[in-house]
Amino acid sequence: MTTKQKDIYFVAVKVFLEKNGKLLILKDNFGDWDLPGGRILKDEFYTSLDQIIKRKMSEELGKNIKYVIGKPIVFMRHKRIEQIFGNPIVKIFAIGYEGILKNRNIKLSKRHSKIMWVDPNTFKPEKYFKGGWLKGVQEYIKLKKSKYDLR
Repeated sequence: MTTKQKDIYFVAVKVFLEKNGKLLILKDNFGDWDLPGGRILKDEFYTSLDQIIKRKMSEELGKNIKYVIGKPIVFMRHKRIEQIFGNPIVKIFAIGYEGILKNRNIKLSKRHSKIMWVDPNTFKPEKYFKGGWLKGVQEYIKLKKSKYDLR
């Protein structure tokens, strides 16, 4: 195998966070809808994924957020333009975890402009998401509708 055959991906963790049957989605500063979570940092190679999720949840939803993370249920590949780095296209491989919010103490970060709770049974993700995030949310909804137990 040559290096030409290999590709470079960022790795991220995302959380399909629910409360009372509703799914949390966030709008970022670039105008894209997203799920809580994000990329693993360079110095987190030996950090557990649970700790990375904890960091991302705290950064994006506030230090007082209380939640329970389940197992990985959806794997996503997403391409996006990195507007803050001169607009190169980056590829992200993301592990999507199930999650349950235990309180409503959400304090949205400055990286996000809007929060919305949606009903997975009636939500139309194609109106909000694109690329790999859309495919991941569609897969999650399909799992929900097939009576996949998230609790």
